[in-house]
Amino acid sequence: MGDPAIRTDAGDQGPVIDVATDPVALAAALIRADSVTPARGSVFDVLEAALLPLGFAVDRFVIGEAPDGPVENLLATRDGQGRHLAFAGHVDVVPAGNGWAGSPWSGEVRGDLLYGRGAVDMKGAVAAFIAAAVRAPGAPLTLVITGDEEGPATYGTLSLIDRMAARGIAPDLCLVGEPTSAVRLGDMVKIGRRGSVNIWIEVAGRQGHVAYPHLADNPVPRLVALLAAIDAIVLDHGNRWFQPSNIEITEIEVGNPATNLIPAAARARLSIRFNDEQSGAALVDRIRAFAAPYRATVTGRISGEAFLTRPGDWSRIITDAIVARTGVVAELSTTGGTSDARFLSRLCPTVEFGLLNATMHKVDEAVAVADLHALTDIYADIIRRVAA
Repeated sequence: MGDPAIRTDAGDQGPVIDVATDPVALAAALIRADSVTPARGSVFDVLEAALLPLGFAVDRFVIGEAPDGPVENLLATRDGQGRHLAFAGHVDVVPAGNGWAGSPWSGEVRGDLLYGRGAVDMKGAVAAFIAAAVRAPGAPLTLVITGDEEGPATYGTLSLIDRMAARGIAPDLCLVGEPTSAVRLGDMVKIGRRGSVNIWIEVAGRQGHVAYPHLADNPVPRLVALLAAIDAIVLDHGNRWFQPSNIEITEIEVGNPATNLIPAAARARLSIRFNDEQSGAALVDRIRAFAAPYRATVTGRISGEAFLTRPGDWSRIITDAIVARTGVVAELSTTGGTSDARFLSRLCPTVEFGLLNATMHKVDEAVAVADLHALTDIYADIIRRVAA
């Protein structure tokens, strides 16, 4: 199939852009399509126009209502022989912020770096995988691309998973292109992630004048005592693949503007990151039982459960491809925050591997041009090894 030019047409959003299968050119085109979460429109136009000439059937759909939607997603499939690999990623980005040396949407190469919001997280990896797909035309592939990974994720990857189920799309393996590398490309591969749950606590009291405390019920001492007890909890000590689970107090709020008023209620919020020895529901129940003696109400929201893809054939394919291209022996890790891999791991063995994470979400986010080409080589090798 070679390396034919891809004609990327932004439709009504702008002029026709001709880019090669060079991942740098495609990443630059994606960066120029402003896509602060939730992403819609032009960035998906660029993707669709790049994928259609490569034999992919492209399914774009918009779903959801405010405040978490609407969100646009893209599901692209290509038939072939061998094991079916899914690549998952997102083209939405966090706001640019102030202080950039140039435009955050320029997609400009300066020196050895490509600059722009999303260069690392994660338009660069999306572009690298599409360029890699050109080099393995016979491999069956699915791209699972959301516009809502950086946001609430209410209508993003979960909606794509439902779409895949309705269409009978069942990949054998999944690669998520999040920026996992720490110091140099290929030094870290994520084979799991900790789960995340946020918990809101409210202690009710009875409002009154501070000069007459016997006529009131101050909820603040009870909340402070409860939080001290929660802070002393040791959930576990970690295990071979995961660090210990931790509970963090992230907010305390009373909202009392008066100096002589005992408040009617006091509130706090917890964030728990937990390993595979815990579950989100069990943690909410545990905090609720713990809070009962303090006459507190507890509400929990589980963002995702912990998952682990145990080392084996899938992680070995990835690490072998990394060694072959870079000579780097990757560390298998479960560190860091959550990603959409927490949802995709329900479908099949899921591993994350992508660019250096040093500048993600930062001002002057940038990726090394050499790393984009190297990642494309690695992804192409992974595709071939999976389909073999």
